[in-house]
Amino acid sequence: MRTVGRTSLVDGAIAELRQEITSGAWPVGSKIPTESQLATTLGMSRLSVREAVRVLVHAGLLTTRQGDGTYVTASDESQVALRRRLDRAAAMDIIDVRRGLDLVAARLAATKRTAGDLGLMREALARRTAAVRSGDLDGFADADVDFHLLVAQAAHNPVLADLYRSMSEALRDSVRNDHCMERAVQDSDTSHDELLAAIEAGTATTAVSVALDILDQQEHDL
Repeated sequence: MRTVGRTSLVDGAIAELRQEITSGAWPVGSKIPTESQLATTLGMSRLSVREAVRVLVHAGLLTTRQGDGTYVTASDESQVALRRRLDRAAAMDIIDVRRGLDLVAARLAATKRTAGDLGLMREALARRTAAVRSGDLDGFADADVDFHLLVAQAAHNPVLADLYRSMSEALRDSVRNDHCMERAVQDSDTSHDELLAAIEAGTATTAVSVALDILDQQEHDL
């Protein structure tokens, strides 16, 4: 890796980091050097390095794990683009199925939920909020899916709950890949709290409307 000159520092850093990835010097799955180490090697500020890393994370070549570091996730941006198209197609299939399930789950939960059901849903949303604050994507996905599964369970229809449970892993992947946490961080999304409030109030029409709004937003984010 070469020292980057003062002209177009961020662009130069992006080019150098991309070269390390595409050349195989940093293979897929490997952890890259820290911001401090890269700044020293490239002869630039950590702020410029951080921006370069952010660009490559957005491009899909890198991923940052909270409290752990940054890892190489792909070496070819064309492969990333193809994977994203395939992921979007799969995510749309999941959303289409969820429209039917979430509509029924929200409507029944609003009329059949118990105090115990509401307590479990509140706990799941608390974990979801904590994960947003700490930047824990896996924790966010787990809590988000747990909440929706609890809504289905609050419908007290075992067939519906089993159907939802069978989709849980696909739902987690969908939440991880669909920028749900990013939107929750940026927009202070309150839709899940609104869904819980409608279920607690027993207003089935509102619960259904909010549940479908959540899916419309998720589709928009793809």
